[in-house]
Amino acid sequence: MAEPGVEGPVWLPSLPPSLGEYLAPNLQPVPLIPALTLLAAVFYLAGAISLWRQGRHWSPIRTASFLFGCLAIIVVMGAGIEGYGLRMFSIFMFQQLTLMMAVPPLLVIGSPGTLLLRATPHGLLGRPVLKVALWGLRSRWGRLAIHPAFMVPLFLLSFYGVYFSGLADLLLPNWYGHVGLELLFLAAGILFTVPLISADPLPSRQTHFGRLLDIFAEMPLHAFFGVVIMMATAPMVKFFAAPPESWNVDPMQDQGLAGGLAWSYGELPGVLLLMFILVRWQRDEAKGWVRSERKAAVDGTPDLDAYNEYLRQLANRPVRRR
Repeated sequence: MAEPGVEGPVWLPSLPPSLGEYLAPNLQPVPLIPALTLLAAVFYLAGAISLWRQGRHWSPIRTASFLFGCLAIIVVMGAGIEGYGLRMFSIFMFQQLTLMMAVPPLLVIGSPGTLLLRATPHGLLGRPVLKVALWGLRSRWGRLAIHPAFMVPLFLLSFYGVYFSGLADLLLPNWYGHVGLELLFLAAGILFTVPLISADPLPSRQTHFGRLLDIFAEMPLHAFFGVVIMMATAPMVKFFAAPPESWNVDPMQDQGLAGGLAWSYGELPGVLLLMFILVRWQRDEAKGWVRSERKAAVDGTPDLDAYNEYLRQLANRPVRRR
């Protein structure tokens, strides 16, 4: 059932918003993103089961992380909340933050790229898949996609560019534009997260210090965006300025809630990513020291040994008396 101002195969809710209505299984007529996500979850689980049947190790924690990320997408994009996201700024902002901040770390921790390389058969059917994967790893486009000069501006463009340029009002009234924005949010979040925490093979890999710079560059701008939304005195997105009167929703209060979500809910995953990077940095440094100590125990330390020998020669040199 479509209403004026919303074009395309769209289901819009009629009942006032509530937690029960948000989670109700009210699929959109064309649930594109939930369907693609379900397909990705099926392929991932099939790959994990294939490795387990062969007696090869694959982490259940990584599997659970990826599947939980897929479940989050299916619920947020496939339940009744998707319909309310076409009427309320706060709900749409919650969906955006979930796609950009909460879901990507869960998917990336699942290491789908590594699973793809390990589980895909090298026979006739799997060969094209592996060729495409290896091309992505070796191509300059793959390096560009995860380079900070590309992915950080894309991430910020998904906030400032969408809402401050009028792009939201242009795209949201149309089903294709609405779904396109959701796919943009998910892609931007994944491209931002991959170089920060991914353990998959990558075309290029940043230093730990570089990852910290990316996080510190994003977090204050992200928080500032939420503050601007909360302090605005007029509707930022006209599309959300007229919710159904029977819902008794004040669009300005709803916009303030959207800004509060961007400032709070949007910052929490960033803090967790920061902690993850610091812990991994400390762990890698500890592993480096252990490797150095083992190498020294086996091969010795030529520079230190030479210096000690020099000191012994000085100590054994006879003292000349005048």
